Amino acid sequence: MTVVLPDPDTCWAAASASDARFDGWFVVAVTSTRIYCRPSCPVAGPKRANVRFYGTSAAAQRAGFRACKRCRPDAAPGSPEWDARADVVARAMRLIADGVVDRAGVAGLAGELGYSERHLRRQVAAELGVGPLELARAQRAQTARTLLETTSTPVTEVAFAAGFGSLRQFNDTIRAVFALTPTELRRRAGVAADGAGDLVLRLAYRPPLDAGALLGWLAARAVPGVEEVEGGTYRRSLRLPHGPGLVELSFAARWATCRLRLADLRDVAPAVQRCRRLLDLDCDPVAIAAHLAADPALAPLLSRAPGLRVPGTVDGAELAVRAVLGQQVSLRAARTLAGRLVRAHGERLPQARGGVDALFPSPEAVARIGLPMPRARAGALRALAEGLAEGRVRVDAGAEREEARRALLAVPGIGPWTAGYVAMRALGDPDVLLGDDLAIRRALHALGRRADPARWAPWRSYATQHLWAAHASLAAAA
Repeated sequence: MTVVLPDPDTCWAAASASDARFDGWFVVAVTSTRIYCRPSCPVAGPKRANVRFYGTSAAAQRAGFRACKRCRPDAAPGSPEWDARADVVARAMRLIADGVVDRAGVAGLAGELGYSERHLRRQVAAELGVGPLELARAQRAQTARTLLETTSTPVTEVAFAAGFGSLRQFNDTIRAVFALTPTELRRRAGVAADGAGDLVLRLAYRPPLDAGALLGWLAARAVPGVEEVEGGTYRRSLRLPHGPGLVELSFAARWATCRLRLADLRDVAPAVQRCRRLLDLDCDPVAIAAHLAADPALAPLLSRAPGLRVPGTVDGAELAVRAVLGQQVSLRAARTLAGRLVRAHGERLPQARGGVDALFPSPEAVARIGLPMPRARAGALRALAEGLAEGRVRVDAGAEREEARRALLAVPGIGPWTAGYVAMRALGDPDVLLGDDLAIRRALHALGRRADPARWAPWRSYATQHLWAAHASLAAAA
């Protein structure tokens, strides 16, 4: 199994250099102060003998350390490990980040993953030094901090919205993690709540990030009524565990600004995590580019478009349905079909913003309706929707990737391209090359015989994104 924490010498070198590229990979705990920090923390470095390294904030908290008030290690980008890996620990981390433990407990998490509670605890603790409950506790603390610092929601409501079972547990955890009471945290932030009733958050990422390319990709596929790009802002509706939501995302130098409006504050953590997955904010673009650029044929594409991300999704089921809708038609036609589906069967939002006024129809709704399209594609869509609704096809954050591919390919009318596309965007598989895609074939042909896609593993999804971008440039120049 892959080791999450780099070796101590590498960790020490990164911390000594205040290297921000390692933020999110591990935290630096100082025994003399009992504080843990990001590797890039600007505070004067401690002595090597006083330093311990932990793979997660939860592990540092368990060892009795509290979060640094200056560098805020809990707000760092997430570890790229959890998006790239497909093993049970990575799947568990993705589901914990989506709030499954808060909603269903460790038993629910184990059930989602197909393991016993005991086996799951043993697997997670063996690698991370803490169990699922402690990881969820660390996330609750960060969610509570976010709500305390960005809203005027009463402290009691913050406690339960963040997932704590009691006020005492909430107060004790906040004091232990931040060395401040909840009231002191709010007072220290000095940030007034947004006048529109929104939560305004900063989502950190590792640069570079090509925001223009990402917004262009999303705009070209935006479904009317569900999503839109306006200026430099992407806006869309969210189907969340406790109710609907709406998000606006824009970009700054080292973070994405995330403006959320939620029906239920318990959905803060899953909403944030799904937005991070949509924008691929936890990837390590420098490491990925270094690997892909080792192929001389691909290197020029990487230098022309640094920081390309692989757009994910906020809803795997929605993405899968849209992928089938778009089979054998143009992007414009796919958007038109999806827009008609939303107008006829989408659930209206309590409050619209811009052109976003509806949720994409659920799989249950899609399975019930008649669809004005060729019989074979309509049958594939209905069979997919039924499989998603019944749980026979899973494309959520915790799905096992190979099982999901097999289930998709078992649906009549779904072929390798669609299964690969869903794996890349809904399942976050970093190693998908859509070799049957016409644009990819043309881009590969333009590269000539020098290109060696086998060398691009395990980052072929990012190579696919660069090939699509190269083809678009060639088409625009023609």
